[in-house]
Amino acid sequence: MKEYKMRRGEHLEERIPDMKATVEDYFGTITETEEYKGSELYVVGEPDNPVFERITAGTVEYSGKKDKLGVDFVERDPTELGPEELEAAGEAVDAKNSFLLEATGRDAKSRRESMKRTVEDDPDHDF
Repeated sequence: MKEYKMRRGEHLEERIPDMKATVEDYFGTITETEEYKGSELYVVGEPDNPVFERITAGTVEYSGKKDKLGVDFVERDPTELGPEELEAAGEAVDAKNSFLLEATGRDAKSRRESMKRTVEDDPDHDF
């Protein structure tokens, strides 16, 4: 599970007021919920895009701190995908990046830089 911070001064509930509907719009029907650090996250057990095997996404709430976006994209092994499914790989990447941009306000480059800073600031933390 990866957790993403919002841009300074922004909050997840302002960027995505209806997390359930947004997850369904991007990835497919929610099949269940799953607890993560005391928060209920949405699980898409059979995502619309065949590249994904399972997606877990939602708001990870912290008392006294800003909420974060928690996501876990489980992707199928590329060697198991047929030709049509491989064509969906580009759409899968676009869906992930668009969802993360809408939720966090950060593009892929700034998300990577933020993750690097987190690792550098906490070298004992396992990622």
